[in-house]
Amino acid sequence: MEDNNLKELGINLTGVVLRNLSKERLIEECINNGEAKMSLNGAINVDTGKYTGRSPKDKYFVEEKSSKDNMWWGEVNQKIDIAIFDELYEKAVNFYNNSDTKTYIFDGYAGADEKYKLPIRVIAKKAWQSFFANNMFIRPDKEELITHNPDFTIINASDISNDKYKEHGLNSETFVIFNLERKIAIIGGTEYGGEMKKGIFSVLHYYLPLRGILSMHCSANVDNDGKNAALFFGLSGTGKTTLSTDSNRPLIGDDEHGWSDDGIFNFEGGCYAKTINLDKEDEPDIYNAIRHGAMLENVVMDPITNKVDFNDGSKTENTRVSYPLDYIENSIFAKGSPSIAGHPDTIIFLTCDAYGILPPVAKLDIEQSMYHFISGYTAKVAGTERGITEPQATFSPCYGGPFLTLHPLTYAKLLKEKIDKFQSKVYLVNTGWNGGSAQSGAKRIRFNIKHHYIISTLTYCYCFNI
Repeated sequence: MEDNNLKELGINLTGVVLRNLSKERLIEECINNGEAKMSLNGAINVDTGKYTGRSPKDKYFVEEKSSKDNMWWGEVNQKIDIAIFDELYEKAVNFYNNSDTKTYIFDGYAGADEKYKLPIRVIAKKAWQSFFANNMFIRPDKEELITHNPDFTIINASDISNDKYKEHGLNSETFVIFNLERKIAIIGGTEYGGEMKKGIFSVLHYYLPLRGILSMHCSANVDNDGKNAALFFGLSGTGKTTLSTDSNRPLIGDDEHGWSDDGIFNFEGGCYAKTINLDKEDEPDIYNAIRHGAMLENVVMDPITNKVDFNDGSKTENTRVSYPLDYIENSIFAKGSPSIAGHPDTIIFLTCDAYGILPPVAKLDIEQSMYHFISGYTAKVAGTERGITEPQATFSPCYGGPFLTLHPLTYAKLLKEKIDKFQSKVYLVNTGWNGGSAQSGAKRIRFNIKHHYIISTLTYCYCFNI
């Protein structure tokens, strides 16, 4: 059957094309291609190559008429001329058209709400990248695949790089470029899977707010009755995944959500958790999700026994695991419901304070909420980006600055409107250092699920609605 999407992209594949493989087949491909090894606990383990984190300085958006007046241009969303995009796009397409190796295609969705879901496609040459997409995005059923027509396509050409980057005035040989008019992204020079995940997130950050839907860098959970939803905002490493993965409160999602007039909904079909120093007692749900069908990234593994060592950060501090949402047994998706809920009763801003100034917990009024949301004070922690080896204080608007495509005030205005309309309560929680800075020798506040007092305090706050 003719694929109109590939035809429109100019891709004419001559080798074997493997579309929407099952989890088992993708694992088989990863192993047979030599891209992954099977670990002792049943999860495959891959090495993402030179880059073990995102490359934010290599992310660009084409300056084109449909989006140029809406975009928040600057260091986060760097402009690139259409001529440079066209040149690199042709290079990426030729890489596929001139290759006789296997090509992997994943078709799925971003957005659990039927009203707002974005049909997407990921084209990749590496089986593990397709497996990552299969874990992280929403997987359609057989009937949905028949009518699936992607509204946004990622062409992952990680094996090629831009040797003319200096001539083009770009940062490096690596490039992650979005063309919103053509609804295409191209990736070159980096294998890191997080570029695909956060790339689609950036796209949703553009489309949804223009429809009055707040896109959010947050995790979410509910009570056992499916009510009293709570949102946890924060950058990577501040505790979104850990704190929302609570054995007493079913998980909606661990990283990306939308808030419409109908309620909140997860963007993803999986979780992408950090595994450095992962402890079974502190984070049992995440630990137990690492099994057959999960994919570890850059985790050190014994070459003889295939036993993984979560405490070894010699490859990177940003060791990761991706797994489907239903691998968290206490998730609403695993219980047979879509990853959606009503309006949140509680909103929690997570900040990793590197200077030991902020208190562990503070309740905020609406003005304070807007101040903290817009300023987004936190610290980048080791490994989430290239070059970050120790905590660095930063201000990240909306607790998700690296992924915003519109001006931060657009998201802040939407959040204020929804807090006012649905009477959500807001708290600031410090998961960084208290009583001393990160450099003073003070210990970071523990925020595990099992026994830290912050969790007890928050449970009281959002369960008893104070």
